[in-house]
Amino acid sequence: MRRTKRYKVQGANSLWQLYRTVPFFKVAKNFFVIQVGRYTPSVRVKRWLYQKCLRMTIGEKTALAVMVMPDILFPEMISIGRNSIVGYHSTLLAHEYLIDEYRLGAIEIGDEVMIGANCTVLPGVTIGNGAIISAGTLVHKDVPAGAFVGGNPMTIVSTKEERDHRDNKGNDDERT
Repeated sequence: MRRTKRYKVQGANSLWQLYRTVPFFKVAKNFFVIQVGRYTPSVRVKRWLYQKCLRMTIGEKTALAVMVMPDILFPEMISIGRNSIVGYHSTLLAHEYLIDEYRLGAIEIGDEVMIGANCTVLPGVTIGNGAIISAGTLVHKDVPAGAFVGGNPMTIVSTKEERDHRDNKGNDDERT
């Protein structure tokens, strides 16, 4: 289960009431910074920009590819460990605006995680160290450390233990 906090709204849908939940000038600043970052070819500049201007936590040697879209409303709720990759055109959402409520939840991405192109990570999700997310995956629940996951809905393709066992078995076969 994702860890999100729910906030009920009355009257118009929650997105229509957006600026009651987050200041307009914060959204405008974040929009500008993210648009510059999305097109910036330097992963170092992008990392610096997102850390300093958006208050995202991004570990050393972590790379966000071109066109990655961090949450525009609550980027400070995104944490990415060291030496990880977020693939081309992926989206990291720390919010969900629904008809009668909105939800907020931190995204925690571990160290040495590989997120393929065109993935969407929903709010309140933790992705464990060493996990691999296949391209095009909707990450709607936690991903165990070292797991290889993919699809929509996301399923576990293999665990780290299964891959280690398969790799070790392959090495044993070569020796005989």
